[in-house]
Amino acid sequence: MRLIIKLLLTALAVVILAKILPGVAVEGYLSAIIVAVVVALLRFIVKPILVILTLPITILTLGLFLLIINAFIILLADYFIDGFAVTNIWWALLFSLLLSLLQSILYSIFDKK
Repeated sequence: MRLIIKLLLTALAVVILAKILPGVAVEGYLSAIIVAVVVALLRFIVKPILVILTLPITILTLGLFLLIINAFIILLADYFIDGFAVTNIWWALLFSLLLSLLQSILYSIFDKK
């Protein structure tokens, strides 16, 4: 149940950010839910592999390269989902940063027991 709530909150964050950012578009609420699921799967499967492969660059940049990895994951989600579009890497980077920020705010609001 907790996972479903987190996915729905992430979908809500995707819809909000798609309305705010001109370089990001999502067709509807179903597409936003699919984006939330795909991004969660990509973060779970692809991100650890990319972090290990790019560890020297990440160490040299003091962890800032992880932002590029997150933007790449957003671009991968754009590639896999038809109802989701990101214009370029810079919009993906901004979307990734704001998505993480909005997720943490929404999770903290709805995590009260």
